[in-house]
Amino acid sequence: MSIEDHAGDVVAKSRFSMGLSGEEAAAAAGMALSEFAAFESSGQGNVNWAALSALLGLDASKLERIAKGWAPPHIDLTQWREIRQMTSCGPKFSVHCYLVWDEVSREAALFDTGLDAVPVLETLDSEGLTLKHVFITHSHYDHIEALPQIRGRFPKVRVHSGSKNAPPEQRIRSNDFIHLGSLRITNRDTPGHAEDGVTYVVGNWPEDAPNAALVGDAIFAGSIGGAREHAIMAKKKIKEQIFSLPDETLICPGHGPVTTVSLEKANNPFF
Repeated sequence: MSIEDHAGDVVAKSRFSMGLSGEEAAAAAGMALSEFAAFESSGQGNVNWAALSALLGLDASKLERIAKGWAPPHIDLTQWREIRQMTSCGPKFSVHCYLVWDEVSREAALFDTGLDAVPVLETLDSEGLTLKHVFITHSHYDHIEALPQIRGRFPKVRVHSGSKNAPPEQRIRSNDFIHLGSLRITNRDTPGHAEDGVTYVVGNWPEDAPNAALVGDAIFAGSIGGAREHAIMAKKKIKEQIFSLPDETLICPGHGPVTTVSLEKANNPFF
């Protein structure tokens, strides 16, 4: 699976968050404005990586690595036997949600819903699972669009959200933890891309598999979610709440391939 953002996307996200014009960035990149616009669109071009990265607060070597095709190596999810990534597609993009369950009780939790509930419902049926919880990483439409379908099938499912607009019984608290059979689910606040951004950490897996962090759009393999005026906070929260997890922690984003904390520390140009 290709990464969500190519080098031009990374540059554009950083440039927009800093309020810099295309002319300013093009000058640093050593490119004509038209060439720079093409680079932001395609991720390809003859770029002065050091000067452009210095202007944008990015790591030049990591950014160049992205431009040369870096992607995280394939991660075999069978180490986490009871986790499934499901993808639904809109006209212009795809989005992931994740189903997690306890192998003994067969109780399940869904992290975001994606655009279509059919893959989720089919997996629940095929695995003989009972859906107990839906955890929302943030309330952008592509992550919650299928919630009415899910609740229609499971009207008693518990919904958990960081949104201040959610009903009181759905709002998470920082010290909440929920047991799903033997699994333990905690949460960490990761606003920036969205005001209500939350990362959920699932631990206590069978056979000591590493933690899994369900991050929504806080961070992607090689990039972060668009944050515009909140980019400083977004990066701060990622460092504090995600990069503080053990290096082997699996990162499950809403778009692009899964990755790990150690891979993002080593390769994400924003850090």
